[in-house]
Amino acid sequence: MKSCLMGLCRRVCDVLTLPLMLMQISGLWAPYKRLFPWMAFNITFSYNHKMHQNKRELFRNVAAFANPDGSLRLLEIGCGSGANFRFYPDGCTVVCTDPNPHFHKYLRRSMDANAHLTYEEVAVVSAENMEAFEDGSVDVVVGTLVLCSVENVAQVLQEVRRVLRPGGAFYFLEHVVSDPSTWTYFFQHVLERLWYYLMDGCRITRATWADLEEAGFSRIHLRHIQAPEVTVLIRPHIMGYAVK
Repeated sequence: MKSCLMGLCRRVCDVLTLPLMLMQISGLWAPYKRLFPWMAFNITFSYNHKMHQNKRELFRNVAAFANPDGSLRLLEIGCGSGANFRFYPDGCTVVCTDPNPHFHKYLRRSMDANAHLTYEEVAVVSAENMEAFEDGSVDVVVGTLVLCSVENVAQVLQEVRRVLRPGGAFYFLEHVVSDPSTWTYFFQHVLERLWYYLMDGCRITRATWADLEEAGFSRIHLRHIQAPEVTVLIRPHIMGYAVK
């Protein structure tokens, strides 16, 4: 009964979002690409406050993947406004990528506020195709709230493995689909299409842990959490790191 109701509600919601789909196809939705970085920048303050302890725990051992001389080159994919910079170790060299160039104004603010890091470059590229970076050229890759928005998760993870040096690590923090027995799962599927358009291509029904497990990393440290005080649709999270 619940699955039938979910299917019906989803169809109704999909019909209601048809105007947004038509706007995207016609190009009328393109100006939203400029507005979204401003929204994301302001949401970041609240999210970082609520997830502060989780992020501190996630990044606490990043320095362990430094080279013998102490140098650490870190590539952040989908860096957005630079919300993670404050959690990186002193002296770390950060390389940033994001497909949306309208984040740059906010990214510069984060760079200025985190002078304990060295910044190498900001590349406007998708995570599925990072040919600008050589094989094995970074020690750590970071992606937080990124794999929900890419077109091909498996391809992104293969690119991550390619640019990581042997023994390097990929750190992740992602919202994921909820357990099928929950009402969160129900509303994730009902509102999936609306969320996709309003949150710039974000998908709230991905089982991203399965993609990580199949990506070919030598070992994965992953755990499921419920993000505190976060919108119920994206409360289920996974966090951890995977070693090449």
